[in-house]
Parts: sequence; structure tokens; C-alpha cells
Amino acid sequence: MRGEASDEELMLRYGKGDVRAFEVLYRRHRLPLYRFLLRQAGDAAAAEELFQDTWMRVVNSRGRYEVRTKFTAWVYAIAHDRLMDFFRARASFPGREESESALEDLPAREIAAELRLDRKRAAERLLAALAALPDAQREAFLLQQEGELSIEEIAATTGASRETAKSRLRHAVAKLRAGLEKES
Repeated sequence: MRGEASDEELMLRYGKGDVRAFEVLYRRHRLPLYRFLLRQAGDAAAAEELFQDTWMRVVNSRGRYEVRTKFTAWVYAIAHDRLMDFFRARASFPGREESESALEDLPAREIAAELRLDRKRAAERLLAALAALPDAQREAFLLQQEGELSIEEIAATTGASRETAKSRLRHAVAKLRAGLEKES
């Protein structure tokens, strides 16, 4: 990764009109951001809409962007805000059935056929364990894993205290480990 521009540099360059900088940012973050939204929304159509809206907000903010935090923290804060709007509009939190079936297609096509089944089973166990987490714990875990956010950035993104974010993450990891060990 040496020699590559940071996300923040790319966003600043995009703000000055460098469209290629945006393309690099999009390629770097599109899959983790989409997976985060899909797993949180539990609905592929809603995730796609939230995904597009998040990127449109990035595009519309390009001229006003200032480096105040990591780009990933900033973009996941936008996604989090959109999710909260989505949940408020639905007046409930999501089911996970559609999310699980949509994610079955994610394993890389290049892996050997005999490994696909093992990977699918492992993914199903992980998705089931993720779905069983309370919403706040799942969000903290996904922000860390998909967004690569620190505890401080998770706290800032979700509007929780650092200790609350740390606690949510710790509990999520413990529950996921317990759930995956039980399934093995």
C-alpha cells in the first residue's frame, strides 16, 4: 500500500475535480460499505438504495470536505445516519432472511469447488451469529470489521460514548465466538 494516496488525500483531490480519485475511493470502499448496509438493513433493495444515497452524499459533499477524521469514519457516519433514517421510516429494525440469501453469492468465484461448500457453511454460521446479535452490538462489530473504524470512531459515528462503543464491541465479539464455537 506504500505509495498509494490516503483516502483523505483522494477525497481532497476529488473535491478539486479529480474524478479518478473518486474512482479509487469507490473501488476501495464499495464492497465493505455495501456489506455493512446489507447486513444492517436486512434487505437487498433497501441496502442498494442506502448505498447509492450514501455515495451521492459523498459526491455532493466533495467541495466542502475537510479532513477532520478518517475518510472511513466520515463515510460510515453518513451510512449510519441514512440507516437510522431508514429504521425510523420503517418504525422497526430488520429481519435477516433476505440479507443471508443475498450474501450467499459473495464468496469469490475463483476458489476451488471443494472449498466453496466449507466457506458457505462458515459464512452461514457467521451470518446467523451476526443476526442474533442485538442491533447496537452488530453495528459496532460491522463498523470495526467492514469500516475498519477504531473504537473512538465507532463512538463518534453512532453517537455513543467511547466506553459504550467499547462495551458493545466486546460483547459482540464474545457472543460471536460463543455462537461459532457452539456450532463447530
